[in-house]
Amino acid sequence: MSTPLVRLEGISRVYNLGRNEVHALRGVDLKIETGEMVAVMGASGSGKSTLMNVIGCLDSPTSGEYFLDGVRVNDLGNDELADLRNQKLGFVFQGFNLLPRTSALDNVELPLLYDRAGRFADSKGLAAKALARVGLADRFDHLTNELSGGQQQRVAIARALVTQPRLLLADEPTGNLDSRTSIDIMSLFQELNDQGITIVMVTHEPDIARYVRRRVEMKDGRVIRDEPVAGRRRAADDLAMLSLERAS
Repeated sequence: MSTPLVRLEGISRVYNLGRNEVHALRGVDLKIETGEMVAVMGASGSGKSTLMNVIGCLDSPTSGEYFLDGVRVNDLGNDELADLRNQKLGFVFQGFNLLPRTSALDNVELPLLYDRAGRFADSKGLAAKALARVGLADRFDHLTNELSGGQQQRVAIARALVTQPRLLLADEPTGNLDSRTSIDIMSLFQELNDQGITIVMVTHEPDIARYVRRRVEMKDGRVIRDEPVAGRRRAADDLAMLSLERAS
């Protein structure tokens, strides 16, 4: 059997707030295989954001073991974690987190400049390819504040892809977008997933979760449901249907 890309065993995360303890995660077991597309869902306070932060090596578990691509994350120091994030993970955020008044190309190139392994010789060329991959070949020189919300999120996705990560993590990637643009972004995610990219996203929107392959639901720091998505929808088909409705 192949090694899971993500393997969590008994993961707990406790925050000490004065005299109070907040148990954000309570003994979470989770495996994600290469090539999956997973939505993590749950109400506010369910633990889904903490889980995403642990998977993204942005937060450390209080107890339990975490393996990313076969590497035991618990054993790593800060510099090793930074290298792991740069080499294995790509991040997409609800608020895009782009540098304003800076070109799309420069925004996408930024993660390559922090690579200490020397893997990327032609950073601008790789950034241009990443933008072309998300359909923005004609927007290289545009400033981010000149782009629409959907285009800005595509720039953010290109930035996440440019280091050729093993795992793409998306935190409410459609949260700031209108309905049609959200479906457009999910169409891009499905296309990338069909190409073999593993995607894990946090979302509170059931309509968005229809486009993933697997849904993990959390409550009170625990996984209460983990199942494949029945009747998974193709975002490209839904976009085509919307276009027909507008034309009629």
